[in-house]
Amino acid sequence: MKSFVYNGQPGRVVFGAGALSQLGKEIEALGARRALVLSTPEQRASAERVAHMLGAKSAGIFDRAVMHVPIETAREARELARQLDADCAVAVGGGSTTGLGKAIALDSGLPILAIPTTYAGSEMTPIYGITEGGLKKTGRDAKVLPRTVIYDPELTLTLPVALSVTSGINAIAHAAEGLYAVDANPVMDLMAQEGIRALGAALPGIRANAQDLQARSQALYGAWLCGIVLGNVGMALHHKLCHTLGGSFNLPHAETHTIVLPHALAYNAQAAPEAMRRIAQALEGRNAAQAVYDLAKDNGAPVALRDIGMKADDLDRACDIALQNQYPNPRPLEQAAIRQLLQDAFEGKRPSG
Repeated sequence: MKSFVYNGQPGRVVFGAGALSQLGKEIEALGARRALVLSTPEQRASAERVAHMLGAKSAGIFDRAVMHVPIETAREARELARQLDADCAVAVGGGSTTGLGKAIALDSGLPILAIPTTYAGSEMTPIYGITEGGLKKTGRDAKVLPRTVIYDPELTLTLPVALSVTSGINAIAHAAEGLYAVDANPVMDLMAQEGIRALGAALPGIRANAQDLQARSQALYGAWLCGIVLGNVGMALHHKLCHTLGGSFNLPHAETHTIVLPHALAYNAQAAPEAMRRIAQALEGRNAAQAVYDLAKDNGAPVALRDIGMKADDLDRACDIALQNQYPNPRPLEQAAIRQLLQDAFEGKRPSG
């Protein structure tokens, strides 16, 4: 066994159907008295429900969270938190809302309580991302890690099936890259493989019946494990490509991850055979890249970048940006091969065996 270093991330998790009822107690446990509730415009109703539950502990609602956390939105939310004398933030929703909470915490140090309603997993990580001037910049800082996370599968029952599938495969991407991370360790390997297995089993169940609480619970459990992996080890080529496509070309986050992942796995397959074996085993397939592609396609997810707004004329620029500030990756980043990867993802080709 290779040598490794393992650092556990602090944080409290409350998991289970109906867990949202514990919100008031969890705010008290944080030592907070006034919470600013964050959401996207589309999830304003959920934010209002949470604010109502908090009663006097609610300082107000900021409902303008958007993808990729534009710096202007982050500054607006920070200023509102200051004006309302909020001493914590409650992020209700997916990665966009959690990301906004992190941006507030980065500047102000306010503790964050996250209530995920998707399978993004960012609530388990000290990673933040802020987009400024058309470029998404990411970093790690312990103070952006939510102090408490409430996972209530009942809150995911209204998540549209299409978004459930892409959000779930987005989570799988965290675990898949964790398996070949430069700082991987056996604890994360176990969590990664189990997280992939849980999501691979749950997503077809959700597509068959969006109200299947057992499948929803399995998916949220898998997303939690995949999020832990994302928060503990470094990511590689796949995440670099997705940050480029999302931050610079404004492509939707989960769909981008869903489309790119099979091709990133195919690119790294020969350089990370043990990781590929684990991924394939977790998805009950023979080939990791093909198993992920088939999971997406068989469950109605997009498989081509051209179908989510990417333009063919932008592929060269995307390749150039992705090769800047390179992440560690099992296979060296080769410009011609990365450009071909992007072309295959653009066209939606099934990876070869």
